Amino acid sequence: MISATTARPTQSDSIGTVLVPLLALVIFINYVDRGSLAITTPLVKDQLQFSGTEIGILLSAFFWTYVPAQILSGWLSERISPCQVLALGLTLWSVATISMGFVNGFAGFLLLRLLLGIGESAAFPCSSKLLASYVPPEQLGKANGLISAGMGLGPAFGTMIGGLVLAQFGWRPVYVLFGAASLFWLLPWRHASQLVAAQLASQPKPGSPPLAQVARNRNLWGAVLGHFCMNYAFYFILSWLPLYLVKARGLSIEHMAKTGGVVFLVFAASGFFTGRITDRLIQSGHSINVVRKTFVVCAHGLIALCLVLTGLGDLPVALASLLVAGVALGLGMPNVYAIGQTLAGPNAAGKWMGIQNAMANCAGIVAPVVTGTIIDRTGNYDYAFYIAALVVLAGMLGWGGVVRKVQVTDWQVA
Repeated sequence: MISATTARPTQSDSIGTVLVPLLALVIFINYVDRGSLAITTPLVKDQLQFSGTEIGILLSAFFWTYVPAQILSGWLSERISPCQVLALGLTLWSVATISMGFVNGFAGFLLLRLLLGIGESAAFPCSSKLLASYVPPEQLGKANGLISAGMGLGPAFGTMIGGLVLAQFGWRPVYVLFGAASLFWLLPWRHASQLVAAQLASQPKPGSPPLAQVARNRNLWGAVLGHFCMNYAFYFILSWLPLYLVKARGLSIEHMAKTGGVVFLVFAASGFFTGRITDRLIQSGHSINVVRKTFVVCAHGLIALCLVLTGLGDLPVALASLLVAGVALGLGMPNVYAIGQTLAGPNAAGKWMGIQNAMANCAGIVAPVVTGTIIDRTGNYDYAFYIAALVVLAGMLGWGGVVRKVQVTDWQVA
């Protein structure tokens, strides 16, 4: 039986202080590498003569392996060291990214996108396991705010720097540069892994609820629904923004790189400050349940409004709406992960976030393909923005209706 009294972390705060910045950095790297295809599509599509549907399939293919491998990564994070699983995952995805710089056709890209998905599947289950184990629930907003900053800064850096490299040197050096640079993260991570290993060796290992018990939890599926709907908008923007700005709005590659980068910088800043604001509200006496739910539900509504305005408006309105959508994503994302980690507790966070992130990232399979098909059939992006808005609105039901209360689950009675 799993005791509820083991739900709150009791380990040394110094380990959490070391872990959180490195976990934010690995999420930053994660999003730089996974977004490299979207950045290079304006040239890859033309030089290799890919159709819009083929680009959509390549963008989606990452998630064909990323989604199921999330559950395996979450299970492994509970069975062996999450630090080791994360290091192995980064090594695999870095090698896959480098290799993309040397392929010449659709089949090669497809295979490497599948390998990239397997490697990157380790990031969120392992980081959530570590955060739930070393960061108290009332401080998870700040930690996940930094993680969300990594989620935003990764695409911002990738779009801005990758776009500049793309314009000057072509698309192949983008993959080689990004993949090779990622491997340097393993150097500081070795020290952090040793700290975690020493801490775990000095304490008894708590039991973890079976995967089936975690999967039966109602709150998990409310979080899955809400997370999926927000991810649909996030991956829609992440996957298609560069091509949309160039092909639909007539921006140059350099202007696209700067504009797209600013959208994700705004998301990063918003997520960073949202994490701190929500933690401060909770520490001042407000309910974790009310604070986390209020922020995430309001974020869904604002994102939906911005997507509709982007489809309806002229270029200035569209660009302003995309910037506000970045703010709204930052309001929501830290709470998406903090809610899941709080509900799961340290004993089940790896399995819980493996399932939640796996199901939620099915949006990464659906959104690129749906968008590519709509573009091929209609010749424009408007309906793709409207569909994304409707999906985001549906996420309010998950957080506001299906998730009952944001609190640590007692796995003895759950």
